[in-house]
Amino acid sequence: MIRLNAAADGAVRWRAALSTLTLLCLLVGPWSARAQEPLWEAGIGVAGLSFPDYRGSSERRNWLLPYPYLIYRGEKVEVEEGRMRGIFYRGDRVELDVSLNGSVPVDSDENEARRGMPDLDATLEIGPVMNVLLLRSEDHRTRLRLRLPVRAAIASDFSYARHVGWLMQPHLSLEVRDPLGHAGWKASLLAGALFADNRYHRYFYEVQPAFATATRPAYSPGGGYAGLQGIAALSKRYRRFWVGGFLKWDSVQGAVFEDSPLVKDKHGLSAGVSIAWILGESKTRVPPSR
Repeated sequence: MIRLNAAADGAVRWRAALSTLTLLCLLVGPWSARAQEPLWEAGIGVAGLSFPDYRGSSERRNWLLPYPYLIYRGEKVEVEEGRMRGIFYRGDRVELDVSLNGSVPVDSDENEARRGMPDLDATLEIGPVMNVLLLRSEDHRTRLRLRLPVRAAIASDFSYARHVGWLMQPHLSLEVRDPLGHAGWKASLLAGALFADNRYHRYFYEVQPAFATATRPAYSPGGGYAGLQGIAALSKRYRRFWVGGFLKWDSVQGAVFEDSPLVKDKHGLSAGVSIAWILGESKTRVPPSR
């Protein structure tokens, strides 16, 4: 565990939520379809989000939060679509990059299933991902990739940080530029399974004996299969701003923690819309992303 300088509890949890939700917004990601694109772009955006407290929760929260808009299209490294591409290796069909994800903090007093238990801190998930290009149209407008991320999860409320497990999320990612002839738009579809170790599952779904009740028995999950996810996203880059939205379907049916008393809904939906204003961009232009 790494101890950091402590701050007021409310402000700390707000910053943790803001940081994690910003990350989730960026996972939807800006994307451009112009013939020549700026080397870098910068701006600020705002996102409206709605999602369950955690996977398997029957309670949800709505958020309206700002986030930074940053794009860099270097020859060796790209920061775009909510991820860093080509940071380790970049070939014609295989890339080794960095994968990011996260979860928001949960105040257990505001969640019926967790009431009386310790709060859940925000998590940051980070690790390598191998991207394998399976199919690509001749005009490069349609791409199908197999993505194989492995991430370590770090929980923090900005007064401390600790490792809470590992997870894998192999999935297929389909990207379509100018779908159905609508120039400038990008549609994305993602679907795959999740797997995690017992430490990660215990962080979210364990009920220690000290917190067991008549309706919430003690429970400790193992590692393994953690369910399915599917995401559909749509976005467009205009001259001075970017708009986007996503819809995510989540299932924990059949997961190794399915019987946890903290799992109240085996299927959940998350959604978000966002707009970003581009405040500056480089004069240098580069070819479109591959």
